[in-house]
Amino acid sequence: MVKDTPKVSVIIPTYNRAAQICRAVDSVLAQTFNDFECMVVDDGSTDDTAERLADYADPRLRVFRQENMGVSAARNNGIARSGGDLIALLDSDDEWLADKLEKQIPFMEKGGFEISQTDEIWIRKGKRVNQCKKHEKPEGYFFDRSLAMCMVSPSCVIFSRKFWDELGPFDEKMPACEDYDLWLRAGLKYPVGLLRERLTVKHGGRPDQLSNSVECLDLYRIYAIVKLLHSGDISGKEKSLALDELQRKAGFYIGGCRKRGRDEQAAKIERLVEDMAAGNKVSPAEVISG
Repeated sequence: MVKDTPKVSVIIPTYNRAAQICRAVDSVLAQTFNDFECMVVDDGSTDDTAERLADYADPRLRVFRQENMGVSAARNNGIARSGGDLIALLDSDDEWLADKLEKQIPFMEKGGFEISQTDEIWIRKGKRVNQCKKHEKPEGYFFDRSLAMCMVSPSCVIFSRKFWDELGPFDEKMPACEDYDLWLRAGLKYPVGLLRERLTVKHGGRPDQLSNSVECLDLYRIYAIVKLLHSGDISGKEKSLALDELQRKAGFYIGGCRKRGRDEQAAKIERLVEDMAAGNKVSPAEVISG
């Protein structure tokens, strides 16, 4: 039997990953900690994902299907349907070691964290690879590092319902970098606990990953920073850091646009960033419109 209010709700969004989804689900169902529900949100898959998931009889697994709306909408849908005090994310091409929840939950509770993550093992094209130093996970408050790159891995993270109610949902306008956007906002409010054990296995190197299939990722990072500046929730040193990173990212993006003959887009982003730097109000929607 599954409790009406399990301790943890595990949210797995998936789209056309029939070859990987069962590995992810199996790693959750094999957890040594049992007080969870596992919620897979099928984002309109056209392969045999539904058939593979239908073979499971475990009552802890719940599968929902929606029309294709993107990973943000899928995660938001799963979390809205969930009942756990804690929310754990897992991408459908990743997996957990069997004792991840058993170790991470007490770590969070002992440290009083509203959000935590574990360390991870990287697999690229079937082979284990070492992480670069710049990818080493920090802990505590690290807003400055989060501006440069995403320092929280979705498949490693657990956060509280309180955290989600205050900072969610994922922005459904973003086909990618939606986690960068959430962790930026979170970094101003909550320290991130780091359990220094490699309890998550992150698989990569495939063309279907969002980082490979979505064009111009920096545009969505620019959008996330503009959103944050526009919100009025940032000031002082953090605001200055955000403006500096906005200009840096915009410089790379604008240069790339001009190399590809996209002069109109380059001019638009250049104007928006200049307005932000001058203290003028800019609508974040303008960044990704058109």
